[in-house]
Amino acid sequence: MSLTSHPSPEFAPPAAILYLFAAGFLFSCLDASAKYLVLSGIPASFISWMRFVEHTLLVLVFFRPWSNPALFKVRSIPLQFVRGLCLFGSTFFNFYALQTMQLGETITINFAAPMVIAALAGPLLGEWAGWRRWAAIIVAFIGVLIIARPGFATLNPGLPYSIASMLSYSFYVLLTRRMSATETPESLIFFSALAPAILMSPAITQAIIPETPLQIALLLSLGFFGGLGHFLIILAYRKATTAALAPYPFLQIIWMLAFGYFIFDQFPDAYTLCGAVIIIGSGLYVVHRERRLRIRD
Repeated sequence: MSLTSHPSPEFAPPAAILYLFAAGFLFSCLDASAKYLVLSGIPASFISWMRFVEHTLLVLVFFRPWSNPALFKVRSIPLQFVRGLCLFGSTFFNFYALQTMQLGETITINFAAPMVIAALAGPLLGEWAGWRRWAAIIVAFIGVLIIARPGFATLNPGLPYSIASMLSYSFYVLLTRRMSATETPESLIFFSALAPAILMSPAITQAIIPETPLQIALLLSLGFFGGLGHFLIILAYRKATTAALAPYPFLQIIWMLAFGYFIFDQFPDAYTLCGAVIIIGSGLYVVHRERRLRIRD
């Protein structure tokens, strides 16, 4: 697997965009599955633990570290641990938020992450976004505010959890970008799951036996959705900077709205539809502009 040593701060290769788009689909599957399981009465803490245990086991099965230990060589154990804590916080808080919030509501809060990432990537990573990209991000964030506006009339008890999840994810992405140049993708995907699996091990005491085949299937699929999704994120940030990729996570709203409607019968209201149009439009603008810049060069 080749490493892009100096990704351009202005360009996002099509492969990196595709990785993020696919990751958004997998994360939407993860959130929809978790919400279904939580509403079925399975504790969020146990669901979180299962997600990371499965993730860890899948990495061991598919990458077989005993056959090539170099793939899992770690250069910074503290950073690996901190990054794992960030992923743990992102998943744990999000699953608790899903107990009282709709999929569309949680994803709108998570869409604030690119703003936090873009703002911190400059001082922390030296990756400064250009004014056009900042404009696209701001316009997309306005779309997020339009979607979230009805939900802020009364304070949802899941809102603080959702905000904590968003902040944890932002630092997870920043650490992924920083560490992707020195750590292997295999080590990043493995240790980010191992740390939460260990931290959440007491949750096994809250285990509830699933009652239906669907619950069993969803519970066993959590690690696949989460593990593969984060692996695609690692690949994306090896090919492009955080500034270049900042607008694209907004496209996940396509999957979340679809799952919310078809699975939970949550039809988007006028605010949601208007905000979605703005968010998707800003993302398409950036894609169009980058394509023109590549042709010009």
